[in-house]
Amino acid sequence: MHVPREPVGADRARLRTQCAAVVIAALSGLWLIQDGAADGVAPPQPSAAEAFAPDRADRSGARSGSPDLPAGPRASGQAGERPGTGPATAAPAPLPPSAPVRLRIPQIRVDTPLTGLGLDASGGLDVPPRDEANLAGWYRDGTPPGSTGTAVVAGHVDTATGPAALYRLGSLRKGHTVEVLREDGRTAVFTIDAIEVYDAADFPDSKVYGRSARPELRVITCGGGFVEGKGYRGNVVVYAHLTGVKPVREAAREPARQAARQAVREPARQAVREAAPAPGPAPALMPPPTGRTPVSRPA
Repeated sequence: MHVPREPVGADRARLRTQCAAVVIAALSGLWLIQDGAADGVAPPQPSAAEAFAPDRADRSGARSGSPDLPAGPRASGQAGERPGTGPATAAPAPLPPSAPVRLRIPQIRVDTPLTGLGLDASGGLDVPPRDEANLAGWYRDGTPPGSTGTAVVAGHVDTATGPAALYRLGSLRKGHTVEVLREDGRTAVFTIDAIEVYDAADFPDSKVYGRSARPELRVITCGGGFVEGKGYRGNVVVYAHLTGVKPVREAAREPARQAARQAVREPARQAVREAAPAPGPAPALMPPPTGRTPVSRPA
């Protein structure tokens, strides 16, 4: 797959121009679904406890001029720090670039394929097809999940017919995990640092999209309340960083292992069934005794 390099000169200026279009699209809520849940039940929103600490909320590991997602404004904080947590702790080595193919979030039972998202003719970010509720997308011209930088995954919260893939995103908590299966067979495991919700006018594009010196992930959907006729007022954003990697031999072979375990267990179960005595015919009634009975003895 194509992985953009650090843009220089005019290339960087073009990326910043594209960035403005992407951010405008995100802020207006146009690139994520706007229908609102058909049943009238609002999707869960993150509590204040799941946000970054207030005194560190403006810290960000992002840097301006990022090729990860075309984002322009300079972010505060130092590279290598995730927002609100201070210096990076020990973590797995970054993975080489490989396209993601599936998103899994065990705590909210998300298991959805990923499609690549590019920029449309107006410079805004494309969206997953609206008629495919169980589908999310990743920004394919940015950082692949697991590689150094900020990877971005986005998806619908709901459709006109009901909840979509990321409907329960706002119910996640710090410490929960997000798994991204990749084309190379590895699974990148991210631990959630915070979940925040932003109104459109206050969307912190640098904090969300800016480049990081380590592998990080953002998962984004609509949120912040629904206004009839206008759509959602903002976005829910999950911040996470790479904390584990399931290598090819584990991620790719687990289905085979399960099949092998089943293959071992089934013969044993069959042997137990065969060893059990087969039901025989019902026992015949005992014949009456021969000879005289007390009733038939002569007086």
